[in-house]
Amino acid sequence: MGCFNCFALGFFVALSLASIDVGVAARHLQQLPPMPTLPTTTLPPFPSIPNLPQPSIPSFPRPGALPPLPTMPALPTLPTVPRATLPPLPSMPSIPTIPTTIPSIPFFSPPPSPSSP
Repeated sequence: MGCFNCFALGFFVALSLASIDVGVAARHLQQLPPMPTLPTTTLPPFPSIPNLPQPSIPSFPRPGALPPLPTMPALPTLPTVPRATLPPLPSMPSIPTIPTTIPSIPFFSPPPSPSSP
């Protein structure tokens, strides 16, 4: 984070020093004596565009008056291909079932306590 702050400060200082030169140059241009007026020349007028004849647009027939489209010739029929028969798949062996019940854990009785006389 400290490196970013140092970079930002350096960027700000460089930008400030660059703008000082711009300000000095602008003040110098304002203090110059006025520029003499330059002689102006007159330009010749543009030539006029001649009137060209308008082309005539041919009249097209209406869409309802178009001749009918030609019919497509019938496609030749393809011969029938004999169907291949696959042999039957072998039967899969049955998967043994996993028992879903948890066997009970035998409960052992505590050892007899020693009798006291």
